[in-house]
Amino acid sequence: MTARDAAHGGWTAGLVQLGLLALLVGAAALLSPVLALLLVVWLGAWRLNAWLARSDTRAARILVPIIFGLTLLALWEIAVRGFDISAVLLPAPSDIAATFAASTGLLWQDFVQTVIKGAMSGYVIGCGAAFLMAIAVDRFPFLQRGLLPIGNFMAALPIIGLAPILVMWFGFDWESKAAVVVVMVFFPMLVNTVQGLADTGAMQRDLMRTYAASYWQTLLKLRLPAAMPFIFNGLKIATTLALIGAIVAEFFGSPTKGMGFRISISVGQLAMDLVWAEIVVAALAGSAFYGAIALAEKALTFWHPSQRGR
Repeated sequence: MTARDAAHGGWTAGLVQLGLLALLVGAAALLSPVLALLLVVWLGAWRLNAWLARSDTRAARILVPIIFGLTLLALWEIAVRGFDISAVLLPAPSDIAATFAASTGLLWQDFVQTVIKGAMSGYVIGCGAAFLMAIAVDRFPFLQRGLLPIGNFMAALPIIGLAPILVMWFGFDWESKAAVVVVMVFFPMLVNTVQGLADTGAMQRDLMRTYAASYWQTLLKLRLPAAMPFIFNGLKIATTLALIGAIVAEFFGSPTKGMGFRISISVGQLAMDLVWAEIVVAALAGSAFYGAIALAEKALTFWHPSQRGR
């Protein structure tokens, strides 16, 4: 087959696809103009992303998810407006954005209460305590046989059953939410750190012994650096658990502020646009939190095979 024949075949296939898409849009238009518009927007964004994905450049890698997200928002807006969906069931993105802009002070107050005070304090305390406990478990192996099974049991406890108990123990302010977060992040961080400390090979440890290195020297110069990917894996898992734990704990008792409190109250008032605004804040906070840990991992574990080529 010549180059001209191949090009002609490509043009023919493209025309056939275009014709089929036109028929599909026409059939959708007969059923509902809104459905046809949804289909046109989706197909247009899909073709644009498919074209961008052929170019493995930094700009393309950034644009593809942005276009995909904007497309979902556009489809959401069109569906709500076109099918006249009640705001109680699903508010439009434009309504959520308007509520977000009008409630920035309230959202910031809830963000500070839930994320800064509850989630972040519990995250730091829980992950820090788990790291120190992992060092102790590594130093004294009998702790591993006794503590890790208890850790697995505690990790399996449902947060919805544990949160009310901790709220009664520590009160209704942010301290009880931090306690819930500590329980949620402690054991995933502990297990990952212990696994990471055991990841070095026998030859590496034997080499350190030939240099007459002490336990602490081996730990600081060999085992902790080798465990960093595991430690950061635990830290990244804990970011999502911390935010979920703090919000869920606020459903069982909170002062008159906080994201979980606001969501619970707003659902009762059928103010779903404010509920979605709080969800947007939680999503942005969780993404930023996870992204910060991922950037720190990339900077500190650049030597690891998982980070090469990123």
